[in-house]
Amino acid sequence: MPEDSIAHIDFDELERKAISQPLVKDIYTADPSAHVFNGKIYIYPSHDMDAGDAFDDLGSHFAMEDYHVLSMNDPADTEATDHGIALHVKDVPWAEKQMWAPDAAEKDGTFYLFFPAKGYDGIFRIGVATSSSPVGPFAAQPEAIKGSFSIDPAIFKDDDGHYYMYFGGIWGGQLQRWRNGSFNGTEASSPFAHLPNDDETALCAKVARLSDDFLEFAETPKDVVILDEDGRSLLQGDNDRRFFEASWMHKYKGKYYFSYSTGDTHFICYAVGDNPYGPFTYKGVVLNPVVGWTNHHSIAEFNGKWYLFYHDSSLSKGVTHLRSVKVTELTHNDDGTIQTINPYKE
Repeated sequence: MPEDSIAHIDFDELERKAISQPLVKDIYTADPSAHVFNGKIYIYPSHDMDAGDAFDDLGSHFAMEDYHVLSMNDPADTEATDHGIALHVKDVPWAEKQMWAPDAAEKDGTFYLFFPAKGYDGIFRIGVATSSSPVGPFAAQPEAIKGSFSIDPAIFKDDDGHYYMYFGGIWGGQLQRWRNGSFNGTEASSPFAHLPNDDETALCAKVARLSDDFLEFAETPKDVVILDEDGRSLLQGDNDRRFFEASWMHKYKGKYYFSYSTGDTHFICYAVGDNPYGPFTYKGVVLNPVVGWTNHHSIAEFNGKWYLFYHDSSLSKGVTHLRSVKVTELTHNDDGTIQTINPYKE
């Protein structure tokens, strides 16, 4: 439900229809990346705040400046524990503003927080910070990951022990400015200037295997290609299915599930492949539109069941940049497809 359609929403009725409630209510949280570490669920969200920036297609109103970490003992819990500030932009030497959707991973007892932020040149890069605890505090590396760009890092550990980062987002996420391998545009220029035409191949998310120390890419990022049922790459004008932002990867019965947001059409969709690089064949919708403009998620397994972590703007009564993290159970069908979730009951 985009912001321009919420004027007549009865939010009390919406709350009754919602399939789940916000996990924390004293702050606004969004873009939840959920992982199970040592038998406990840890959620790495954005921390929404009202900084007074005007709404625009560059996402200037998403002016987040720090990260909190949430934890849960069980997805059935009605509330999550907020562990406070884990990392602030003022403690990241290279970053100026807009600490957007993060993710985390653990290796050999060290926890890594991966995060996008705009540098002082107005360009989004992806940084990494480390901690001995899953809840931080995290200490940032002095520079962004070499060769990184755009937003929304998502970390996937495969069964062979290799870790991969999926990332990218168009419009304010600047992915369209990197079509030729270097940044093209300025902070003030239109986010639509470098998009493909509707009849051209859609922009792709990116994937790169991480180095052993998690501080660099082990390879040049590759396109995450999504195909239609006939084996053709999705086109940019296929707004209900093409990638926009919010990459996520999970593995189920030997198959790789790449899920993502369609952005301006507000779906969480998924495509399935045979390896972490793809290509991935489009299969359907995971989550229908929520109240608010964005739709961003993660998928995690806990005690043999699968869960979708997502957000909406119901607590803020539809304010796009003030969102709240939620969780609901996710079901894979016998044929491997995912049952579409409606965030509000009819």
